[in-house]
Amino acid sequence: MKKANDPSGFSVSDLLGLGQQSARKSYYRELSVRLEELEVERNRYKWLFENALHGIFQASLSGKLRAANPALAAMLDDSSVAHTLERCARFDALFVNATTGQQLRDLLLIQGHVTGQTTLLQGASGHQVPVAITLIKKPAELAGDEDLIEGFVADITERERARQHLETLNAHLEARVADRTQALERLNEALRNARDAAEFANHSKDRYLAAASHDLLQPMNAARLLVASLQERLNDSDNLVLVERVQNSLESAEAILSDLLDISKLDHGQVQPQLRHFNLDDILSNLADEFAPVAQRKGLTLRYVPCHQAVTSDPHLLSRIVRNFLANACRYTQHGGICLGVRRHSDTSLTINVVDSGIGIPESDYQLIFREFHQLNATRARDRQGVGLGLAIVERISQRLEHPLSVRSAPGQGSCFAVRVPRASGISFSQAPTPSAPFSADAEFEGVRVLILDNEPAILEGMALLLSEWQVSCDTALDVTAAKACSEAPDMLLVDLHLDDSVTGLEAIRQLRHHWHDPQLPAAIISADRSDHWQRRLRNAGVPQLNKPVRPGKLRALLRSLLNG
Repeated sequence: MKKANDPSGFSVSDLLGLGQQSARKSYYRELSVRLEELEVERNRYKWLFENALHGIFQASLSGKLRAANPALAAMLDDSSVAHTLERCARFDALFVNATTGQQLRDLLLIQGHVTGQTTLLQGASGHQVPVAITLIKKPAELAGDEDLIEGFVADITERERARQHLETLNAHLEARVADRTQALERLNEALRNARDAAEFANHSKDRYLAAASHDLLQPMNAARLLVASLQERLNDSDNLVLVERVQNSLESAEAILSDLLDISKLDHGQVQPQLRHFNLDDILSNLADEFAPVAQRKGLTLRYVPCHQAVTSDPHLLSRIVRNFLANACRYTQHGGICLGVRRHSDTSLTINVVDSGIGIPESDYQLIFREFHQLNATRARDRQGVGLGLAIVERISQRLEHPLSVRSAPGQGSCFAVRVPRASGISFSQAPTPSAPFSADAEFEGVRVLILDNEPAILEGMALLLSEWQVSCDTALDVTAAKACSEAPDMLLVDLHLDDSVTGLEAIRQLRHHWHDPQLPAAIISADRSDHWQRRLRNAGVPQLNKPVRPGKLRALLRSLLNG
């Protein structure tokens, strides 16, 4: 009898438990169930393989295409899977470029898989199919006889079409952007040309305005000097009235020209403040003296409350603001008086106030009065005075100085115009001594010799006539050479800024001081040039300037200042 521990004594059937009838029946049922399950699983994978939406193929590493699904055949326009396997017997034949298959195989061997590689497959009708392909290496122990390549292919034709369409749209958009950019560049170029032309026209206008104003101020200066000389000589009251009216007309024309020049310079940024510390009374007392006769002629009282506080500002520009306030107060006040004074606004600032009892301004018109060429209550030609630029100039100057303006007014009750000025902390000025009584007009300059140097004969004549009325001995010259020919050294020099042959007044003063061996010879520039450039140069040189047209009162003050050193 065979023993159980003797393997050689049992057959395969015995070992599988099939030697006995009952055992065979038991294991056959188990195997049948397993075989049925395997068959169901195989059929399921076969169904998925045949009905997959994406193409699937299998190839050997040697290059033979072994299997493909209907989706791949349809993708390549083959009539059947058999046609695909016949047409593309080798793996490389699937691709438009045969070297692509070899490259993918090499990449697969290195990495073990290739995922989402985009390429082109060769269709049956000759067309190219863009696809995204994924390859997996299936080892021999799973494949059976040799290593296999399993590929999964997704048709990306629509995606490629969308990409190409997007590229076309982008190209079209880029072309449109390029066209618009060129159009904008042409427009910008045209705008630049227009801007350059406008700036050139502006500069030409400024140069023309400056030149025309200078040329107008020159004969006007001669006319005012001659009228002033005539006024000094006349005793007939009727003729004096006529001369005064001529003088007033010349002053009005001068004011208009000055306003036009100032507004042009301010609008083009040609006015640069020169800030310094000074005694406020230095400018306010002079302004009070200047406008006292104007107020007196209208039967008004002008009261000035002295203030000896130190402030930080540009004295010339600040004087321009207050002068305009006083001029308007005198112009629009018919009865009563005007008060010029200073009030403390805070620990760091003061306000200069000009109060009048004039016609007043409605609050709704506060902004209008600072507009160019605007005058209140001047609907008739005889009511207009100037061109309405005074307060527009004041506003621009206040912005340059950063000195705020304020207005308080009521119709029929008067107005108060004020400008706020920063105090100069830590600086104080002692009160100025009371000036001694002035000399009489006839004797104040008696014996003083003045050399007048100007390239305008009419100005030389007018200046000499006026000064001779003040008992001043005058020598006149059209150029430096003629000035040096004078037999006697003068007590002071009055020199025009722009002489012939491009000689400047400063150069003429230097030459004449050297000629007479007197480096401290008193000298002043008299010119219609009011540019900031020359004002700075003259200030740095320590040479005072008097603007043309020359006012007799300012000329007398200048002579007095030069005599007193």
